[in-house]
Amino acid sequence: MPSTEVNQMLAAAAAACEDKKAEDIRILALDPSESGLTDYFLICNGTNDRQNVAISDEIEIRLKREYGTYPNSVEGRRQGEWVLMDYVDFIVHIFSTEKRAFYGLERLRKTATRLSIEDLNAELKSQMKTQITASRKKTAAPAAKQAVAAKKKSVAAKKAAPAKAAKKAPAKSLKKAPAKKPAPAKKTPAKSLAKKTKKSSS
Repeated sequence: MPSTEVNQMLAAAAAACEDKKAEDIRILALDPSESGLTDYFLICNGTNDRQNVAISDEIEIRLKREYGTYPNSVEGRRQGEWVLMDYVDFIVHIFSTEKRAFYGLERLRKTATRLSIEDLNAELKSQMKTQITASRKKTAAPAAKQAVAAKKKSVAAKKAAPAKAAKKAPAKSLKKAPAKKPAPAKKTPAKSLAKKTKKSSS
């Protein structure tokens, strides 16, 4: 399936054709089994060679300005009867009315799916929605993981808190009790000392 950017560039090229008044603009989504060269043909015609060149110029300018991309090759611009612009993922064919009827690319590509510009824009919208949804899921996933991890941490912390408290409790009881101060020596009363001194003197 072509990428969103390819479809955006194709839509921009089709819009450039519209702006330069190209006629009968058609998009062919080619069958991958039959065409390994490109995904789409963008086909239109102008009323004269000068208009065809103006259409090709507008496509080139717009894709260069908006997407920084250039055609791989451009053929037939000098004559202007059939200008072919190869953008690898899609090829633009700008015909004169006569040349378009003569070559009949739409008839040759019977297995191709015909898309209008509206169809292409609708496909682009669905691709953009899918991308937005996918990017939201990607950003939401890490946030959800972080929330789960944070929850687990808080639960683990709550469980660990009582265990830590239990471990700390015996530690307090292991602390040495403060040493008791020795009892002061009993003072001998002064009277008994006086008696003792008298006895010794006698």
